[in-house]
Amino acid sequence: MRIDWNPPTESGAECQRSQPPFSRVLLVVALGVSMMMIAVPLRAQNGLPPALEGVGIDQRLDAQVPLDLPFRDETGNMVRLGDYFGRRPVVLSLVYYNCPMLCTMVLNGLLNSLREVKFDIGDQFDVVTVSFDPRDKPEIAEAKKRIYTGLYARPGAAAGWHFLTGDEDSIQRLTQSVGFRYTYDSATGQFNHATAIMVLTPDGRVSRYFYGVAYVPRDLRLGLVEASNRKIGSPVDAVVLFCSQYNPATGRYGLVISRALQLGGLITLLALGALVFILFRNERHRPAPVPKSSP
Repeated sequence: MRIDWNPPTESGAECQRSQPPFSRVLLVVALGVSMMMIAVPLRAQNGLPPALEGVGIDQRLDAQVPLDLPFRDETGNMVRLGDYFGRRPVVLSLVYYNCPMLCTMVLNGLLNSLREVKFDIGDQFDVVTVSFDPRDKPEIAEAKKRIYTGLYARPGAAAGWHFLTGDEDSIQRLTQSVGFRYTYDSATGQFNHATAIMVLTPDGRVSRYFYGVAYVPRDLRLGLVEASNRKIGSPVDAVVLFCSQYNPATGRYGLVISRALQLGGLITLLALGALVFILFRNERHRPAPVPKSSP
């Protein structure tokens, strides 16, 4: 059986209509190349888009924050930053209250972590949330405080979690002291910023940074214990800290194998020593055998 297949042919005019003109192809290619050339400058030399140039967090561990900086609290009263230091470690969060997304995620992440930490705000530590937008007013700070202390739902939270606003000079001095860099986008009226919280010592020195919008409760607890110079926490925290070490690059605590082995060896020696002592004591208190009488 033979099958002949002859593909349909088009006239010259039909072929010209079915294929795009060569000039149109050149135009499409030229537009594509132009878009690529335009897109290239949109990234800085370090690979970041221009909006993120100048944004980041420079770790300044042990740096002293200026405690004399004036701010306004939620009620509108003038306060000094140092009013919230001196007795307990402080968790510092830098946000702005009209932020459409990231700052709310930071506060929500902080809240979730604090609810898992057994320490209580206002008892073992305090929280100071500062807006880096000088346009924010005490009224919105008060609304934020009411929401988050209400959700935290522990006694003393209102006295220990503070929401502050301030002028440009105070904001700049505080953010620079902890290495928090941000930029303002005049086109959107919003700020470009990184996300992190900091743990400070009672005298206002930067102790630990925790990055992102979710914070591991165990790490935050250990950070508070270290910042307090071990004045808070339990013996278990002391053991965990002995076997752990803070990694500034990740903002996390990791296991130190050598210390864990040392602790394990010490526990083994103590257990063996206790066992030998118990056996020796039992041997001493064992009654002497009664001699057999001769017939």
